[in-house]
Amino acid sequence: MLQEALIRRQVHIPQDESVSSIIIRTDNGPQFVSHDFGDFCEQYRIYHERIPTKSPNLNAYIESFHSIIERECYQRDTFEFFEEAYYRIDEFMEFYNNRRYHGSLNYLTPVQFHNLYKDEGYPEEMAISL
Repeated sequence: MLQEALIRRQVHIPQDESVSSIIIRTDNGPQFVSHDFGDFCEQYRIYHERIPTKSPNLNAYIESFHSIIERECYQRDTFEFFEEAYYRIDEFMEFYNNRRYHGSLNYLTPVQFHNLYKDEGYPEEMAISL
């Protein structure tokens, strides 16, 4: 999952081992405490920062996303088949990332924000958690 996200966002890990790599902040879900995930992070010098248990406020961006997708996607439709749910969620994600403006990103879409800062680096006060 993380490798696919890095590829899709064209994030390049510096080859120079003395240069800091990226930081990823997650909860303590089973996928993030697995040996495979830990090995991947170590191999690519990704600093994995885990939030303490029972502290969703420390991962506010993803918690907000879960609330938004619940309210704007899951509660609006009743899905009869997996394929229908997959299509609707994919459609929502396209809208969310390409057309929906986000106050936390200075009223840009996530794609606009990423394109604006991918070469310059993200402002520290706008660090994004996964």
